[in-house]
Amino acid sequence: QVQLVESGGGLVQPGGSLRLSCAASGNMRSIYTMAWYRQVPGQEREFVANVRTGEPGNTNYADSVKGRFAISWDLNWKTSDLQMNSLRPEDSAIYYCNSEIVEWGDEVASQYWGQGVQVTVSS
Repeated sequence: QVQLVESGGGLVQPGGSLRLSCAASGNMRSIYTMAWYRQVPGQEREFVANVRTGEPGNTNYADSVKGRFAISWDLNWKTSDLQMNSLRPEDSAIYYCNSEIVEWGDEVASQYWGQGVQVTVSS
């Protein structure tokens, strides 16, 4: 089994920063991508950022967070961080970690999700 566990959420004032972490563990043969999504209650989950673990410089961002957020991947710890700067009230959401992982014994990758972590940007 594979687990993704997020940490680092909380309350921050507009203009502030937060750093989210996602730790992957379990029966993993290969990790292809790590990504972050967010969801506001009553709205669809939206893409925030992703990174290809084999090419740490290969990152993608939603237009709404470009220049403010940065995603990273640590191979040794198997963790993905999302550094969020210049936060705005509209960044408030539940943030979910997502990964494409091939388990030992499988031939194709499956999608896995973390449990989510709340980020609230408010004065």
